[in-house]
Parts: sequence; structure tokens; C-alpha cells
Amino acid sequence: MEGQGDTVTKHEQLLQHIEQLKIGTKISVRKLAKEMAVSEGTAYRAVKEAENLGIVITKERIGTVRVEKKPRGISEQLTFGDVVDIVEGHVLGGAGGLDKPLHKYVIGAMKIDAMIRYIDADSLLIVGNRDDVHSLALEQGAGVLVTGGFGTNREVKELADKLDLPVISSRHDTFTVAYMINRAIFDRLIKKKIMLVEDIVERKPRISTLKVTSTVGELLRLSKESGEQRFPVTDEWNRVIGIVGRRDVEDLPEDQAIEKMMIRGPVTAALQTSLASAAQIMMWEGIDFLPIIDRNRKLVGTVTRKEVLQSLRDVRNQPQMGETFDHLIWNGFAEDRDDEGRLFFHGFITPQMASDLGTISEGVISTLMMHSAIKAAKELTGRDYVLDNMSTYFVRPVQIEDSVIISPRLLESSRRTCKLEIEISHHDSLVAKAVMMLQSIDHG
Repeated sequence: MEGQGDTVTKHEQLLQHIEQLKIGTKISVRKLAKEMAVSEGTAYRAVKEAENLGIVITKERIGTVRVEKKPRGISEQLTFGDVVDIVEGHVLGGAGGLDKPLHKYVIGAMKIDAMIRYIDADSLLIVGNRDDVHSLALEQGAGVLVTGGFGTNREVKELADKLDLPVISSRHDTFTVAYMINRAIFDRLIKKKIMLVEDIVERKPRISTLKVTSTVGELLRLSKESGEQRFPVTDEWNRVIGIVGRRDVEDLPEDQAIEKMMIRGPVTAALQTSLASAAQIMMWEGIDFLPIIDRNRKLVGTVTRKEVLQSLRDVRNQPQMGETFDHLIWNGFAEDRDDEGRLFFHGFITPQMASDLGTISEGVISTLMMHSAIKAAKELTGRDYVLDNMSTYFVRPVQIEDSVIISPRLLESSRRTCKLEIEISHHDSLVAKAVMMLQSIDHG
């Protein structure tokens, strides 16, 4: 399209160039900078963004390579290639099977006749420098992870190449690699639960758009056909320049252009924006319609407040798999009520909550008070909230294994906000106090 090249930045041109490279092509920052006539710093930034987009990866001893982008649907199953990256290992043989998924891992800390009962096809045996066990695992259809930085013999490498079953070596010990793999699986479960704007956009039908030259009549017809109330307005390069809705054109003649009624420079979001962030953006901006754009600012979809909130409610109903620090902090606290029916929470301070001085961390105190405030506000109003602001006072320290009580008290609430006072006490002595203002993500 004429004129389009002038509007594309060097960064965008570099990303487009990387996308057009053949899968498996090695990428050098210096060579890329020379080919595209840009500085090495500009080329490096483009390569890093391409890595974030999932179209290139950097492998030890290989370098940066163009790869096919994996679909958004995150699987908790790791591939043998994932394990290589996780344990900071290198491949001794069977590189052709790196893309195979593994279903379980087995620690080979037993005799061979006992070990064989646990080794299945597509599993991963974690073991030290035991060449006979390496061969046994491969014959059973399993990959091998050799710990302690050891290698294996030539026969095992040849068998691994023949069967396309990876034999990997890592400098870490068995306990460490088992922990690293387990942590990676939990991280994937957490990521899988976090929904992105992309998850809504990909299941919606085609996007309905208007141009600045479109008329009120076209808007009304498009609204009737699609059932939508608001639409993005795009330029000739499909870049979002405004939004317009039915309410904006009420009582206007159908032959009038929408250009003067549209809202210019609308708030937008990217595909990788989390639904929670999208809900907050809509809340702060007071909007219920969000155009979704790619890195070139071109329209790729739209989401509404209703769609975002419904998806957030759906994801809360899913079983919690994998735990964030927030969940780990809050999991030890139980809900209860006093004689007058007032809600409070109680629990113990664990060693993980401590600061370097052996007392509870101020960050943990703030997290505990925030969780209790949001839960109390949800119970009182039935709405979901996010923290707007808080004033916190730390009165006295609390030791590890001390019991504490968290008491939320509603000060005032409206359709949009909820203000609470939160107190943490230990044996009737005040530990910390906060006044929090919460914003509802459900209003409107």
C-alpha cells in the first residue's frame, strides 16, 4: 500500500524481517544490523521483542534461532526441549526428539530391577553417571537427564540418535533439577490460569469496523447486523483512530458522516494484556469498549467490559492449580465471626513471611490486609474490587509463629468504591492498621 512504508518504524521493519525468516534460521544481531542498516542496539531490541513474542529463542551453544510461535493454549506438559532450558543443560544425543512431550519424570535412585517398573515411554529418567541405566531407559522409550555434569558413552549417544530420545546433561545435582522441573510445571499452571485479552479475541467472529467517511446509516445497519453498540474507526492502514457508538449518533440524519461524532485517540490494549489489567483500564478510564491492537497499532479485535468481567468470573470458578506468593501467604488464614457476627480472619506467621530481622515483613502485612479488605468488601456488596489506595501504620513487630487476627470494618461504600479500616492484632495488641479505598471492577 502506498505511503505505508513511511509510517513503519525501523523497529517494526526489523520485526517484520525476522518474521519472514525461515524456521530454523540463526539470527545474529551484528548481521541483522548490517542487513537492515540500523545500529546494533536497535537490532538487539528487535531481537529481544521477537523473543518475547515467541518467534525466536536463544539456546546455549547454538545462539538465537527463528522458531514457529507456539499457540496461546499453555500446556502443563513440558517437552524435552523445555527441560534442557530449565535445567541449563546441553544435549548429548537424540536432539531430534526435543519437541516430544514428557508425561512424567522418574528419579533413578534404586536398583535396575526396581527402577524398570517406573520407566514408561515418554517419561524422563533423572540419574547420574550410570551408562547401563541410560541404555535401559532409552530401550523403554524414555529420555535421560544425567545430573552432576556427567556424560555418557558413545553407544548410548548413538542409540539416542537412532530412537530420537534426548539424553541431556546438567551440571546440577538430582535434587536441584527435580526442584527446577517441578517449579517450571507449577509456573505453567499459574500462567494457564491467567487469562489474556487474546483468549477473548480469538473466539470472537470477525471485527466490525467503520471508516471516517462512513455514515450514520451505515453505523445503524452494522449495529443491527452484528448486535454491537460501539465500533472502532480505522484508517486506510487499519490503524485505530477513533470509536463511535449508537448513542453518539442519536437523532442525526442517516446520510451524515460519523467523523465529527467519533471519539478520537481512544484507549487501546494489546493481545497480551491480562483480563485483570483490561478490567482496571476500563474502570479507571470509565469506558466499556476496548479496541485491541498489535505492535504496529493495527486493529486485531475488540473486547467489551461485559466480556472481560464474565471471563474473569469464569476463571475464578476453575480449580486453583499452582500457587502464587499471594496465595501462599493467604492460604494459612481462616475466616471466622465474632459473637456479634462480624467477619474476621486468623492465622499464624510462618517463617516464609519473615524479614531479615526475624519479624513479619511489612509487605506481607500489607498483602494480608489487602486480601481481607477485598474479601470483606465482596461479602458486603457482592462485587469484585481492586485496591485504589491505602494508608498503612505499622505499630509493633510480630514474631515468627505468633498468631494474629485481621479485622476489617466497613467505613463507607458506593456503587463504585468501598472504604474500609483494617486492623491486625496479636493478643489484643495492635500490630498494624490501614485505611483502604477499593474500586469496583463490576460497576457499569
